[in-house]
Amino acid sequence: MKLYGIKTCDTCRKALKALDDVEFMDLKKETLPAEVIEAAFEQVGEALVNKRGTTWRGLSDEDKAREAIDLVEAYPMVMKRPLIEEDGRFTVGWPRD
Repeated sequence: MKLYGIKTCDTCRKALKALDDVEFMDLKKETLPAEVIEAAFEQVGEALVNKRGTTWRGLSDEDKAREAIDLVEAYPMVMKRPLIEEDGRFTVGWPRD
């Protein structure tokens, strides 16, 4: 299982604490692979973008009009966190359903 997020994010920390055997990828230190963004977008669509966060609010109207996949590639911090990959399936946010 892989968890993509930010080390200082409270929600990501809660997920890391609750999950066992997790490989963590800190988005502030590592680039989110394009194939991960594409696969996640195929499964969760627009839910990949956090439209309530400060990164989203700081974007121009032109950027906000971009497709979610392009937006996450350009601004990884706009992604809803954590992004959890397990056996090829992606979920966003915590707690998981």
